[in-house]
Amino acid sequence: MAKISIGGQAVIEGVMMRAPNALAIAVRKPTGEVAVKEDVWRSLSNRLKFLKWPLIRGSVVLIETLINGLQALSFSASQAMEEEKNRGKEEGKLSSLALSLVMAAAFSIGILFFVVLPHYLTGFLGDLFGQNLGVESFSFHLIDGLIKIIFFVGYIYLISFMRDIRRIFQYHGAEHKCIYAYEAGEELNVSNVRKYSTLHPRCGTAFLLIVFIISIVLFSLIFPFLPKFPNLSKGLSNLIYIGIKLPLILPIAGLAYEVIKLSGKKPDHPLLKIIVAPGLWLQRMTTRPPTDDQIEIALRALKGALNLESGQKAVL
Repeated sequence: MAKISIGGQAVIEGVMMRAPNALAIAVRKPTGEVAVKEDVWRSLSNRLKFLKWPLIRGSVVLIETLINGLQALSFSASQAMEEEKNRGKEEGKLSSLALSLVMAAAFSIGILFFVVLPHYLTGFLGDLFGQNLGVESFSFHLIDGLIKIIFFVGYIYLISFMRDIRRIFQYHGAEHKCIYAYEAGEELNVSNVRKYSTLHPRCGTAFLLIVFIISIVLFSLIFPFLPKFPNLSKGLSNLIYIGIKLPLILPIAGLAYEVIKLSGKKPDHPLLKIIVAPGLWLQRMTTRPPTDDQIEIALRALKGALNLESGQKAVL
């Protein structure tokens, strides 16, 4: 069978793997048993073909990955808690309302720390050091982008000290190793998977860093041509500029996705290697060498997604 694109995510004591039309979550319960959840996945882009166009598909993938990720985390959290065993059929599922609230909260916190605060901090630093950092200058967006990266790396560094997060990072490493083995055409067993790297260029960590880098370039090109607001206070005009930045997140995500996708197809391209290098470096923080039993869990999720995908293709 021809190789298909597989993505994944580490969850609490487990891994979620996603194929184009299927996903599977495998979680090791406190009892040692393995809980598995497999679902058919129908992307919105299957119904609206224009959503598969380059520069558009990245935004769709990002939103759908967030939804799948939250559902997988919900399932894994329920399996990790013994007292939730008797919940019945709806075990591990977030209600539509709860899922919407969690997504809204996560999105709001992300906007605050990676759009609003960096923007205002950049202006504050300019005033503090007597520099006129207007939004039309490259320096403004360079500093703004560096602050975002510092926030992101600092956050990962701080949570890496938590024991439970370190285990998630091990499952993250297992996920990458399994995907490497699959892409290499290896038989999917622990001994074959074990030899591969925990660092993968198509990781979400690399994606986010590329988003920050592209935002520096794109904002630097666009903002010099935007109108000025001399009659408004500095705080209010900056609020307007932040409002302009928000919808630009989608094309930035689209560009970042194309870069990540291309780097997966041409891993030896010199320019692409330079672009993805910071993401690979950061993965040394977000991945850890997994144990064999963690690799087994990642393999179970991968095989589940592949088998379900194969079955779906057979009936399509």
